[in-house]
Amino acid sequence: FFILLVIGQPTKSKRPKEPGENKIKPVNKKVKPKMSKMKERESADSSLKSQSILTQVMDKGRFQKLAATLSLSAGQSIELRCKGSNVTWNYPSYLDTFKDSRLSIKQLDRYGQLILANSTAADTGEYSCWHQLCNGNKCRKDETKTGSTYIFFTDKEELFVPTPSYFEIVYLNPDKPAVIPCRVTTPSAKVTLHREFPAEEIETDGTDIIYDVKKGFVYQHPTSDHKGIVYCKAESQGAPQISIKYHLLYVEVPKGPPSATIAASPSRAEVSDSVHVICTVLGEPDVDVNFRWQYPGQESERPVIIQNYWRLINRGTGHTTRISKSILLLEDFEARDAGNYICIAQNLQGETTVATKVELN
Repeated sequence: FFILLVIGQPTKSKRPKEPGENKIKPVNKKVKPKMSKMKERESADSSLKSQSILTQVMDKGRFQKLAATLSLSAGQSIELRCKGSNVTWNYPSYLDTFKDSRLSIKQLDRYGQLILANSTAADTGEYSCWHQLCNGNKCRKDETKTGSTYIFFTDKEELFVPTPSYFEIVYLNPDKPAVIPCRVTTPSAKVTLHREFPAEEIETDGTDIIYDVKKGFVYQHPTSDHKGIVYCKAESQGAPQISIKYHLLYVEVPKGPPSATIAASPSRAEVSDSVHVICTVLGEPDVDVNFRWQYPGQESERPVIIQNYWRLINRGTGHTTRISKSILLLEDFEARDAGNYICIAQNLQGETTVATKVELN
């Protein structure tokens, strides 16, 4: 049985910059560095390099390079610029989900621009950009030209980053960390983790359970002892606030290649019929499945439509399965389309090949 845990994209943690670290050093002055400080200097330079293309637009046309984290008050607007003629942005995914009109992204001649107006506590998260290198239709990320910052939009009324639901399920898988995503809007807030029953605070030892201000509480090695209902509590200059509740379910499932089936409808087709061939995989909720197809008209570039999607189905308490499907649609069936339709389903553990035949009636 399977489980899904949807969390934000992990953020690379960078050490905070020291005062003056961003100052440009004169290039004509010859300084012989001490050997003991070489490593420190190298890490500072690489940190600067990765941040160099992302800046914040300040008042009166000033610009500020961004550190690994930034705190602003909710309600403020922010403008970020990323150097480059082909820039891609990443930002908290819910801004896309709700197609938020407060967010504006434009590409100008020399830089990409991101403006977020009337910010709210829910906008807290990672904002990053990178330069795309394109050759024809193929593009790739230029790893040497990236910028990233984690922005806290602080709000005394909303110490926890708001979520659309009041209750979330977190699946505990024995071979990977699990995250209780109670993120805060105020980085200095004191956050603790609590079990609902029996009512007790869960000790965060910094080894098995750690607190990451950008993610929440992380169970490094989940076990069945961790299951139950938990919540987080945050305190910062006022009455403590409680997060939503998280139901932790322990799941242990056998690993292996996808379990796939295939079916054609119809399997005997008339000329000009529409034919659907459906490849279905039942698997773990958090394991992605990739599909590839082989079919009779492939070499002659016969036009087909391929649609992939997945959904979760609940099969009782703690039993969740992910159904992944790939549908090959063939319109206006012809004699040359008769033959074997092969689906290759692949996950991290391997691949499974299934086939079915479509015949001309």
